[in-house]
Amino acid sequence: MTEQTKDDLYGRVQAVLEQIRPNLQADGGDVELLDVVDGIAQVRLQGACHGCPMAAMTLQMGIERILKSEIPEIQGVENVPEE
Repeated sequence: MTEQTKDDLYGRVQAVLEQIRPNLQADGGDVELLDVVDGIAQVRLQGACHGCPMAAMTLQMGIERILKSEIPEIQGVENVPEE
């Protein structure tokens, strides 16, 4: 994948997350895009989403489902916790 293609994919993922973000923020959470590596969007759940027992479901059933439907190159979403 060329650097331009990777940047384009990152930008497309970021645009979809911007559409999702208001719903997360309404529940006191947020999501940050860290990187896109080999079709996997690496994100960090923040705010109320961080440590929430429902975070895995939010990630899989919400964020991942929407990203995969909007961007066929996305194969999955991975939450990267803070170190």
